[in-house]
Amino acid sequence: MAASVLGLAGAAAIVVPSLSAGASTAELVVDYACTDGIAQSGSGTVHLRTKVTIPTVVNVGDPLNVGWELNYRDVTRFGAPARLPEGGKIEVTGNIQLTGAWEGVLKPKGSVDQPEAMVKGSPLNLPEGISDFAHIDRAGTLKVTPRKLFVDFRPPASEVMVNDDDPAILYSDGWQDLNDQNSQNNDHHLDLHRTTSAGKWAQFTFTGTGVEYVAQKDQRAGPVDILIDGQPGSPPRIDPSKNDDGTTVNDANKGGQTLWRFRGLPYGEHKVEIRSVEDGKWTQLDAFRVITRELVNPPKEYRAECNLVSTPVSVNVTISDPATGQPSPGGSNSGDPSSTSNPSGEPSSNPSGEPSGPVTSPGGSTPTPTPSKSPGGSPSPTPSQSKLTSVVVIGSPTPTITTTITLPASTPTSPQVKVTPKGGAQTGEAPETSRASAAVLIGSGGAMVFGGVFSGVVLLRRRAAHANDRSRTV
Repeated sequence: MAASVLGLAGAAAIVVPSLSAGASTAELVVDYACTDGIAQSGSGTVHLRTKVTIPTVVNVGDPLNVGWELNYRDVTRFGAPARLPEGGKIEVTGNIQLTGAWEGVLKPKGSVDQPEAMVKGSPLNLPEGISDFAHIDRAGTLKVTPRKLFVDFRPPASEVMVNDDDPAILYSDGWQDLNDQNSQNNDHHLDLHRTTSAGKWAQFTFTGTGVEYVAQKDQRAGPVDILIDGQPGSPPRIDPSKNDDGTTVNDANKGGQTLWRFRGLPYGEHKVEIRSVEDGKWTQLDAFRVITRELVNPPKEYRAECNLVSTPVSVNVTISDPATGQPSPGGSNSGDPSSTSNPSGEPSSNPSGEPSGPVTSPGGSTPTPTPSKSPGGSPSPTPSQSKLTSVVVIGSPTPTITTTITLPASTPTSPQVKVTPKGGAQTGEAPETSRASAAVLIGSGGAMVFGGVFSGVVLLRRRAAHANDRSRTV
């Protein structure tokens, strides 16, 4: 048996309960609009179409499993926030509000690794689905309402070489772009930039937790000033023509050398700048190496918040007691059945989601089973009607639409009229005899005998009269 609620005024949510005698679920197709974070680095606003699957009948002791399928609704996509190697991860956290027999929030979660290296704005893949469950320990009725989604991006721990001719590196005038260098020099990609004028600069904006400056060690090189985020680095000046002890190097064109490094930056966007100091001395740039350490939590600046495009839709879940097959008259409120006690509907370390106060719904009461009559007039048991799904649309400016589907079970859980037979062919006990019925039978038999005697007397008298008549005639 299946039913759907379609054409909700101004709403994009579609309710499609998939129901059968063996299992009952409701599928809510809910649309979202996502902004900020990796939505901003992608299409700006990203549209999602999701399907939430919620069981509508659960027994006490069984888990309440909620699944959430995720898909892009159109061509909009989340975008990579920076140049990154493969291995970045999308993490999605949902919020399912529970009211009624329980008060709390489920937080379905899921993630997926990105299989390819990325530049800023590269489209990101979504996980196929997210899920969570709650343990049920009492009967009652539970209202389940999907709320916000949060989409985070976790960059991979990595080291990325950015060559000197990368467009992300900006140069002042006075620099030479030297290509096809001798392979023995060990320059990255066999090329580099060089200037012999003082006051020339090169700038590079990167995203990570550290950066290294790579160039040649050479007797002809001069001092280089280095700034990080506009402040002098540590150290603020290096000299590629000197050893660590201050003596002059014996090297010429010794490329691929890490001349300066800075670690321990907070993850995010930073800018490194090198400046030439002396005229006639070489200042060279071969590459920058960008460092990203492994992060405990996804960066907050990458978080996208997804809000419902449609009005909220709720599903009533009937929690039955296996002993009776019926929900209790009403469940008392308790804490959150999920692992969190946070009632705000948001992940614990993130901005607030939807408020988690009780969600009221017009109607939606559960009818009790009633016996039906058989053609013979005697009552007969009907299948249990405890499996009832009530899909309630709330928050709409139009009149509320409620669809109720009653599912008869495959076998009755208990008869409506209890009949206990007494005696019979297979019991070995004779049926009881009614005294009133015996008296009636004896009276009827006596009446029949009396009637037969009276009829015989009348017949004999008629025969005698007929014989007298014949004798007179003769």
